[in-house]
Amino acid sequence: MSKQPNYKEAYEELQTIIADIEDGQISVDELSEKVKRAALLIKICKQKLHSTEEDVNKILKELEE
Repeated sequence: MSKQPNYKEAYEELQTIIADIEDGQISVDELSEKVKRAALLIKICKQKLHSTEEDVNKILKELEE
């Protein structure tokens, strides 16, 4: 099993997939797999953003005490 990409890697791969779709560089045969991969990358990015937000809020709360 491959390691999960970090936020930057996931975002960059997602941007590449989007650009390929917009440029029409993905065949119909590849489209389903690319959309599935894009959905996974979006999920990874959302999880990392949520985790970071929680960490920042925790730190800010500690600073207020």
